[in-house]
Amino acid sequence: MGGEGVTTVLNIAYPFAPVGPNLVGGAEQILWDLDRALVASGDRSLVVACEGSKPAGKLFAVPLPTRETLDQADQEWCREQFHAAVDRALASESVDVVHAHSMDLFGYEFPREIPLLITLHLPADWYAREAIEKYRDRAQFCYVSQSQRRAGLALFGDAPVIENGVEIRSFERNKKRSDYALVMGRICPEKNAHSALEAGTKARVRVVIGGQVYPYRAHQEYFEEKIRPQLQQNESTSNHQFAGPLTPEQRRRMLAEAKCLLHPTLAPETSSLVAMEALAAGTPVIAYRSGALPEIVDDGVTGYLVNDVDEMAEAIGQVDAISPAACREAAERRFSLERMIEGYFDLYRRILQEGPTCSAAIG
Repeated sequence: MGGEGVTTVLNIAYPFAPVGPNLVGGAEQILWDLDRALVASGDRSLVVACEGSKPAGKLFAVPLPTRETLDQADQEWCREQFHAAVDRALASESVDVVHAHSMDLFGYEFPREIPLLITLHLPADWYAREAIEKYRDRAQFCYVSQSQRRAGLALFGDAPVIENGVEIRSFERNKKRSDYALVMGRICPEKNAHSALEAGTKARVRVVIGGQVYPYRAHQEYFEEKIRPQLQQNESTSNHQFAGPLTPEQRRRMLAEAKCLLHPTLAPETSSLVAMEALAAGTPVIAYRSGALPEIVDDGVTGYLVNDVDEMAEAIGQVDAISPAACREAAERRFSLERMIEGYFDLYRRILQEGPTCSAAIG
């Protein structure tokens, strides 16, 4: 980390998604990037995450239920398993900083002598009030965008903003474009992927969806009721496709090939790694005006900001006017992984200098 001695960071993941090369969620990606950067810098990374995770550092694995759909009892059981894994890590290792990427563990009593950093990956009002109250005077919070900070001031107070970043150099430039529009991410109601299919049908452009349906009943019902019918009923015209979860290689290839990325999310997005990755590949982004997306997409320069399906369909027809070089330049200037990593490393240093009793005051 550039200081004297070796720093040990205990990263705690969201309970239900693995950390490693085949990622779906943004929080898992950020954790994995930090994990690899810590190891590369000669520091130590400990990771509490579910079975199947493949971090660069030392994994404290947590089992998951084997059912296809998880109920409330399953989720409580998983939380208890995470508590036990954190106990194992703290009992067996000398930890300098705990970095939590989820507040699903709000019942856990972290040792007061170890500084606690919590990155707020979700919209501010999605967090349980019990969790906020429990950690408000204990943890150093970190926002991932200015819009999230504005929305979270009343709940979390002032705190640093470290915008997410992506590995720009891993995305190809000047690749010949294909004829499809791409959607990537979790398949769930708030991500609204079915609206991208509707827009593609109106624009007579094929839409490919890459993502995962997690074992929640609401997510599975959404796929069956909103996504699958559109995959079947338009086979003769648009030939939309669900590609399922994608490997990193598939993500990079498809982002470089697609004519545009569609992001019709209804959630107040705190950030969007996939939008940043698309721009790194020189691919324009057509997105709803949700949360931080207007901070990422420069309307008319690196893509279009729209309000509904009809506007998205119209923007698809205009996307060839967007310069791939302008998209790539914006990504290189604003969304580099190196900038994000150094921001977190600097925050680790500040927290360690201030000590555990002062970490919550850093803004």
